Amino acid sequence: MTLREYLTSKTFFGQLFLAFIITIAVGFLLLQYLDFSTNHGEEIAVPNLAKMSTEQAEEVLDDADLDYVVLDTVDFNPEFPKFSVVQQDPAPGEKVKSDRKIYLKINSGGYSTIRMPELVEKTLRNAESTLQSAGLTLGSLTYKPYIGKDMVLEVKCNGKTVKAGEKILKGSKIDLVLGDGSGGFEDEEDTQEPIDSLP
Repeated sequence: MTLREYLTSKTFFGQLFLAFIITIAVGFLLLQYLDFSTNHGEEIAVPNLAKMSTEQAEEVLDDADLDYVVLDTVDFNPEFPKFSVVQQDPAPGEKVKSDRKIYLKINSGGYSTIRMPELVEKTLRNAESTLQSAGLTLGSLTYKPYIGKDMVLEVKCNGKTVKAGEKILKGSKIDLVLGDGSGGFEDEEDTQEPIDSLP
């Protein structure tokens, strides 16, 4: 039998059909195995762990067949209990497979201390930017006579004067005493007697 006759014979087409059926069957079995080995369709919604202690979070994640890793302790956030979960990844509600690790960031136990930055003789705008960068909050503003308008003259915390370099709690409210822009040459001229009145 020649090659041309074989390629047009019933035997060749029968074997070709058989090979096609075997390929389909192997592909189907492989997909079934992958579905089984990867728990296809058995996804778990990540629970919301915000404000939970690590012990509470561990218990909830164990019940959901999930694991966790504590990445870091972040600066104290007063809106969350001490040592509670502040951030998590993946986010609550996301679908994951069982045994997936949930990465947690934990609130610290309180404000850390920092050194008061130098604010005296800075403008209000610069002082406000410096306070924000240092993790401090701008409090009340009071003014007193000084030629430099909005120039920082004094820095206070809880009613006490604070100097640059002193240790204070991060997150503290800082009150500023500023110059009101008075005390310039015009004010000095106003205090002089008119020339006509001089003897």
